[in-house]
Amino acid sequence: MNYDLIVIGGGPAGYVGAIRAAQLGKKVACVEKERAGGTCLNWGCIPTKSLLRNAELFHLMRERAAEFGFKFDNLSYDWNKIIKRSRDVSDVNAKGIEFLFKKNKVDYIRGEADIEKAGTVKVRLADGKEQTLTASKILVATGCTPRPMPGFPFNGKTVISSKEAMILPEQPKSMIIIGAGAIGMEFGYFYNAFGTKVTIIEMMPNLLPVEDTEVSQTVEKAYKKMGINVFTNTKVVKAETTDNGVRITVEGPKNETLEADVALVAIGVQPLLPTGNLKFELTERGYIKTNDNYETSIPGIYAAGDIIGPPWLAHVASYEAIQAVEGMFKGIKPKKVTVFPGCTYCQPQVASVGLTERAAKEKGLKYKVGKFPFMASGKARAIGDTEGFVKLIIGEEHGEILGAHIVGPEATELIAELGLAINMEATYEEIEATIHAHPTLSEAVHEATGNAFGHAIHI
Repeated sequence: MNYDLIVIGGGPAGYVGAIRAAQLGKKVACVEKERAGGTCLNWGCIPTKSLLRNAELFHLMRERAAEFGFKFDNLSYDWNKIIKRSRDVSDVNAKGIEFLFKKNKVDYIRGEADIEKAGTVKVRLADGKEQTLTASKILVATGCTPRPMPGFPFNGKTVISSKEAMILPEQPKSMIIIGAGAIGMEFGYFYNAFGTKVTIIEMMPNLLPVEDTEVSQTVEKAYKKMGINVFTNTKVVKAETTDNGVRITVEGPKNETLEADVALVAIGVQPLLPTGNLKFELTERGYIKTNDNYETSIPGIYAAGDIIGPPWLAHVASYEAIQAVEGMFKGIKPKKVTVFPGCTYCQPQVASVGLTERAAKEKGLKYKVGKFPFMASGKARAIGDTEGFVKLIIGEEHGEILGAHIVGPEATELIAELGLAINMEATYEEIEATIHAHPTLSEAVHEATGNAFGHAIHI
């Protein structure tokens, strides 16, 4: 079987790259060893949002029902149905990707791929047979896998990764989460909402350490209010399994030994390098190194998505794959990722794009801060969700948006406007001059631009 492009990996980089190449009239095969959609769709972005929706609803009804005029005689939940709903959502989406492959005439091959040499891929199919594919170009999109903690390996039961956290057959009474990035924070919210005693350990000074400091502090305050035990500036010095679960010893502002039924290790990811005879040039951290065209050290073999390193985000992976494919087949100079949104779907939600205030200070930039609290938003009060704020970092000389940070209701939806503003080099005056519908949460963005220069009306 000869193709114009063979894509190895069917996640947000792989399937998107394959479909884009097919749209350009190319003959394409996509090889995936598990299921179309990759980690994001099957074991990450999509199923976790299903779980979080359940958690949001249950938390709202349990903690705030009376505020909204509701009464319950016996509010309860079915853990197995919660988990099943999340798996059903993933299944539907995976079938959707398979449909898109058929629609675009992409050959979808289930199996494990070895790159024999440039232009040749050998696939071990599920039935044990082997198939050899050839192509003028290969796109590696094999992604990443959860990184275990040294000396504390995953066992799938008491020491788990994000994958097992989605499908635990029984809800643990207690859980220690090591790492307060997006994965740790989302699962912390989910399990706490259903009554698991959650402890989060983070070695950096703040939860969500890549976010703006004020945002991180707001989320930490909210988590403590929910009863989550938070350790920041804290290192794990010893971790071990016990007959009843796990025992974790930490050092920091408080030196303690903690015990729980389960430990979720969420300290990051590691590259899932393709197998075969070829040796790629790698970065210092072990990711595949690519040039400005997304081509690897081996001519004719390209790479995109998580396998080429951070940021490990599905939307960035898809962008990179499209850029790589259009560079291959249209001769367009690919664009590297510079501006991208980051989102965490806990409650309160967190979303950001561009520079944090810390980064602006470190760069020595002259800037103003525009900030608007959701407490002053009519729509936020109407929906009963007033925690958080919109914070904009605005260049002082030209008025351009350098960074945007939102913590609060629908932050992950609101951030798109500000990503567009940065891409278009829009000034705060242009955002302020754009009429935002009333009452909406997006009015907080409008007011934040005005606040930077003393024009905000509602604070």
